[in-house]
Amino acid sequence: MIRSKSWRDRLGYALIIAVLLVLTFVCLYPILYILAVSLSSKAAAEAGMVKLWPVDFNLSSYVKILQDQKFGSSFLISVERVILGSGLQFVLTLLTAFGLSRSTRQFRQRNVYMWFLVFTMLFNGGLVPTYVTIKNYGLIDSIWALVLPGALPVFNVILLMNFFRNIPKEMDEVSRLDGCGPWRMMLSIYLPLAMPAIATVTLFSVVGQWNSFFDGLIYMNRTENYPLATYIQTLVVQPTLTSMSASERIELAHVSNKTLNAAKIFVSLVPILAIYPFFQRYLVHGIMLGSVKE
Repeated sequence: MIRSKSWRDRLGYALIIAVLLVLTFVCLYPILYILAVSLSSKAAAEAGMVKLWPVDFNLSSYVKILQDQKFGSSFLISVERVILGSGLQFVLTLLTAFGLSRSTRQFRQRNVYMWFLVFTMLFNGGLVPTYVTIKNYGLIDSIWALVLPGALPVFNVILLMNFFRNIPKEMDEVSRLDGCGPWRMMLSIYLPLAMPAIATVTLFSVVGQWNSFFDGLIYMNRTENYPLATYIQTLVVQPTLTSMSASERIELAHVSNKTLNAAKIFVSLVPILAIYPFFQRYLVHGIMLGSVKE
């Protein structure tokens, strides 16, 4: 006979739900506030009247951003960066993690390479040497200047390597009996089994590539080569009135620094908010299994 829940069980369940609702609101409030400010009028935003919903609803801030001719090109550059950067990181991370997941009997120099990678996590060459290296390779004002310096994220390598090392060794023995070589073993056995960890490192890679703006500032001399995050960071909020047409002056009168900045932030958030639900179910599982080594 199934025992019905006592009042203590119901109270505990209600408290858990209440705490989760509060945490959900705390997480969503900044996004809702930014959206509300971006859709409000200049006067309402400057007066601090906006809370969770727009006041004097208008789209002037978004119109101002979308009318900028460089906005579309910077958006495409960011998309290109995410595709190239995340794709390159995926390939290099997979190959490196699989090699380092082998035992020292299979890969004698494994520990040497492992310590070398860990050393790069603790120390780096510095900003100036990195810039000089990129410049000497002729990558300034190139998409590769944004992609190549971070092509092998060591944290992702360690996460995926530990996931591989937790896969039972019997899988290796069975695959060798079936005649599988290292490439076939990695692609046919380890890759499908590691989908939670791969989804996790892919999410880290995509978010990092999309949100990075500082490297665009130092490696790009021309503003037309800026990725979206860098372009939004450096947008001129108050342009010179003498260089504007009459229609642009009228439009600027309805746009404030606060609403325009809010619109910039929200526009940069939309792509990440769109892809995150597809990876979220793998995130915790992938981090947990990839961070613990038996």
